[in-house]
Amino acid sequence: MIHLATLAQGQIYSQFYDKLVPVTGVPWLLFTILKMLVVFTVIMVGVAMLTLAERKISAWIQDRIGPNRTGYGGLLQPAADGLKNIMKEETYPDAANMKLFILAPMLSFIPALITFAVIPFASPLSTKWGLVEMSVANLPIGFLYILAIASLGVYGVVLAGWSSNNKYSLLGGLRSSAQMVSYEISMGMAAVAVLLLSGNVSLQAIVSQQQAMGWNIFPLLIGFFIFCVAAFAETNRLPFDLPEAESELIAGYHTEYSAMKFSMFFIAEYSNMVTASALMVTLFFGGWDIPGTQWDNIPPWTVLKFLITGAVFFGKLLSFIFVFMWVRWTLPRFRYDQLMSLGWKFMLPLALCYIVITGGAVLGLDMLGVSRSVQWFGIAPFWAALGVLNLVLAALVFVVLDRGRIISPAYSRLSARQVAHLRAISAGRSLVAPQGD
Repeated sequence: MIHLATLAQGQIYSQFYDKLVPVTGVPWLLFTILKMLVVFTVIMVGVAMLTLAERKISAWIQDRIGPNRTGYGGLLQPAADGLKNIMKEETYPDAANMKLFILAPMLSFIPALITFAVIPFASPLSTKWGLVEMSVANLPIGFLYILAIASLGVYGVVLAGWSSNNKYSLLGGLRSSAQMVSYEISMGMAAVAVLLLSGNVSLQAIVSQQQAMGWNIFPLLIGFFIFCVAAFAETNRLPFDLPEAESELIAGYHTEYSAMKFSMFFIAEYSNMVTASALMVTLFFGGWDIPGTQWDNIPPWTVLKFLITGAVFFGKLLSFIFVFMWVRWTLPRFRYDQLMSLGWKFMLPLALCYIVITGGAVLGLDMLGVSRSVQWFGIAPFWAALGVLNLVLAALVFVVLDRGRIISPAYSRLSARQVAHLRAISAGRSLVAPQGD
């Protein structure tokens, strides 16, 4: 099965990448530095503007106006907030472990920025020095790199909670570590199904596979659902923001932080949100692929293709970021026992079963000789067969097995009969007159 997948992926590369030689030597170094400066500048400026977008979207959902006094339409509000945080006084708790207290925001901030380095955000660009891949680092193990680096951010959160010597901060740090362990396994297993189709852990190879067969959202629908829920939990966004639950822990792990150290945690959160959205776009929605056309998939790799495919990629990315913000201002927060129950009792077993079912289906289709690249009337039979299987699994999971009991913030372990019994007891007690002294 792996041999066939690798062979198909090699055919895709030979078809789409022509015989252009990648840029090497000094031009490669200069292009890499340029990509680093552009990508990380865009991320930093974009994260600042996302804070404004979140406030505008929340105002729109709640029928308010939102920031509108600083600059035209409030566009300078992020700059004003940044200047305020830079000018504010840094506070340090007396009983804090000062070295770790200062180091923690950096440990949370740096991994959040460098995880985007392997994401292919546009089609390659042909230059006189060679072919320039549009990712800061075109690693052959790009997906594994993201899983490894993204998991380091939780160390900053845990150290922030512990070094503050504050009970609320410590509880927030412990919650974050437990949440990361609970959902990162499901996230990795959901992506295994993508790797089964591509036969490669390179993100560029995964994009190329989707260009040949079709986007993975249809043949891997259940995998996308698992990955999306796990991404919400990994980024500590509602309804999974238990590490910083304001109603319980004040501000969680950053209760004792102020000024720019406080802001660095928020920059890390939004950067993680951008990376998670980019990863979902790359794994399940074709990356920079333009739907309905093959023009963007074949040489020549011109500047026009680079600009259009880059715009398409960032359009998909912003759509997912909007979903993150939409969910935050729509759904209530889970209870902590619901968070753990969903991760271990539902997500993990579902991910394990899904890998077995998908692997068996891929092996069966390969043994039957169903080609991954052949298309009938514009549809690949291999892709369509897996899509039908996922629709059946979706109906089985969400309609037959769940029926609104497990995947719900209002889920209770009690049956309807037990809840009615408790209500009857409570009503009986309220009828009893209070006893005097």
